[in-house]
Amino acid sequence: MTTGTQQTESAARPAPSLAAAELDRLRAAVSEALTEFLDRQRTTLAGMDAGLVPIVDEVAALASGGKRLRPSFAYWGWRGARDLGPGAAEDDAAVLRAVAALEFVHASALVHDDVMDGAGTRRGRPSTHVGFAARHAADALTGDGELFGTGAAILVGDLALVWSDELLRCSGISENALSRARAVWDTMRTEVTAGQYLDLLRAAGGLPGPDGALRVARYKSAGYTVQRPLQLGVALAGAGPRVVEATTAIGLPLGEAFQLRDDVLGVFGDPAVTGKSADDDLREGKQTLLIALAEEAADDAGRRLLAGALGNPAAGPDEFGALRGLIESTGARARVEQRIAESTERARTAIAEAPLAEDARAALDALAVAATTRTA
Repeated sequence: MTTGTQQTESAARPAPSLAAAELDRLRAAVSEALTEFLDRQRTTLAGMDAGLVPIVDEVAALASGGKRLRPSFAYWGWRGARDLGPGAAEDDAAVLRAVAALEFVHASALVHDDVMDGAGTRRGRPSTHVGFAARHAADALTGDGELFGTGAAILVGDLALVWSDELLRCSGISENALSRARAVWDTMRTEVTAGQYLDLLRAAGGLPGPDGALRVARYKSAGYTVQRPLQLGVALAGAGPRVVEATTAIGLPLGEAFQLRDDVLGVFGDPAVTGKSADDDLREGKQTLLIALAEEAADDAGRRLLAGALGNPAAGPDEFGALRGLIESTGARARVEQRIAESTERARTAIAEAPLAEDARAALDALAVAATTRTA
């Protein structure tokens, strides 16, 4: 299964390429910052008790993958605005360590999300709660293995969030830059947690319809993927209100487009590329915009199919295939693809008009297209 030609249509015009060397440098710097930090934490926890090492290893595994989009948006926000305020004095390596902390926020959200959804896999490996439940069995521990796995995963997610604060604080950025960043950082983490609750609420029947799906997407994922990282970067730079306003014009539509692409891949993506079964989102009953639009446009038979198969752990490939067919036939997928294309174009227009350095605008435009046309 692939997203087909619809996916490429989300970029209405070509994007300038982001220099491979610069992209590799950024990713390598983020990975190095995370590795050095986790190596120190592994030593600390191992000194407390050897049984704590698997917790560090799990955070490291979660932080080792991914496209580094959040640190990239934050870094280019800083690069684009650093000459507009006191942020020009910040050390490039210190800023890269600071934005690397966003990967721990992301790891925390992934772990907690998988617990709430009962997801079995993440990036081609067992999700954290499943992995620790298996460890409970392998070590012949007593008690309920599933409860052990869930409890361990909650703590892993909490620890990743704690470490995000520590890495930001110890990154080497100036006290003034850290002070400027704190307001954005606190808002972002509050929004992520609130968004997770809104997701639970929607799954339980609250926040119905397409508007509810979009509200969940905005606060659960979209904001902390693009808007807040961009704002974190410009806060490190010390840029003024005009630049902050531009980051909102970029971040809100682009973050939404990113999350909607994620929703499409969760149902129509290639498991060999995404690292998870294409049935998982349907089996977990995720109430995405795809589902809201399909339900809105479906006939009685289609609604019966949704009621009987969506979120049903006993459903099989035939039922999930029928759900995918319904999403296609009702036009829900096409409408989501159109919204992705329109939101991406709005964001790219805002990038072109943003009062940022030219190299940063080019990088952000390339990132915008990469984030919304990706296959994983």
